Amino acid sequence: MAKVTRDDVARLAGTSTAVVSYVINNGPRPVAPATRERVLAAIKELGYRPDRVAQAMASRRTDLIGMIVPDARQPFFAEMAHAVEQAAAERGKMVLVGNSDYRDEREVHYLRAFLGMRVSGLILVSQGPSERAAAEIEAWDARVVLLHERPEAIDDVAVVTDDIGGAQLATRHLLEHGNEYVACLGGMESTPAVGDPVADHVEGWRRAMHESGRSTEGRLFQAPYNRYDAYQVALKLLAGPDRPPAIFCSTDDQAIGVLRAARELRIDVPGDLAVAGFDDVKEAGLTDPPLTTVFSDRPAMARAAVDLVLDDSLRVQGSRRERLKQFPSALVVRRSCGCGQSTAGAR
Repeated sequence: MAKVTRDDVARLAGTSTAVVSYVINNGPRPVAPATRERVLAAIKELGYRPDRVAQAMASRRTDLIGMIVPDARQPFFAEMAHAVEQAAAERGKMVLVGNSDYRDEREVHYLRAFLGMRVSGLILVSQGPSERAAAEIEAWDARVVLLHERPEAIDDVAVVTDDIGGAQLATRHLLEHGNEYVACLGGMESTPAVGDPVADHVEGWRRAMHESGRSTEGRLFQAPYNRYDAYQVALKLLAGPDRPPAIFCSTDDQAIGVLRAARELRIDVPGDLAVAGFDDVKEAGLTDPPLTTVFSDRPAMARAAVDLVLDDSLRVQGSRRERLKQFPSALVVRRSCGCGQSTAGAR
């Protein structure tokens, strides 16, 4: 059977091959609804399948979006990647995901690989100020949107949440329960990078503590972002002589590790220890007790990132501040903080 071509579709639909192309590619020129329907009917009748490789060679762009995350095993990044995939599918694009494992060389590896594939754009969740990554992006003149984090070294359009404000909300709420002070689980870096969400979570905790007249001296503890290692840190902290009355965790994964350690040590949450996290991953509503945390609107952030990476008209120009799209944070009250009733259940 002879291969069906775009010319065959055009003849059956009674239009030009250019119009067929506009229908298949959703542009760059509009097509009248009646004409579009004739073209789609012809495509279906003939069983036409576009040659995506040829299209990519002609346009020097594919229907792919590259996305690099630190670790897709962590619930936050898994949910963010899924939200990006859904938003991209609505735009007729597919997403390739690579894990940097928090390592600059892995990040650069995926940058080169994805840009070499002529992706339509790149969404980057970068965990630090990688000069090598910035140089790679500049060399390729790549269309990049930063998501969740804004490394100082990479000056591109960014979509983030209000990390400082959200951490302040959670810390204030824990203090309002009458806790003498709130300890904080930050990241592993003694001097976190500018634009790092965890650094902003620590800053929000610090501001809320200072606003209430509490000292932060000796109350910030380093912990990995994942629940397994945070659990080990929490075991030592909670078994020590200076067990804090409340803990704000920079990530929900850390908070889940804290809850596990508290259960193992027979420490009642929230009776003897109040806990709050940040991110509102789906598991936060299923922990025992359900976790009070800070919500970040990942679906909306993902849609904004996909729109920005695909649409030149939406790519913000101007100063660094003007190139930032920030979404508000909101406190989700559950029982781990000491509240009797939740404002939100498991999502």
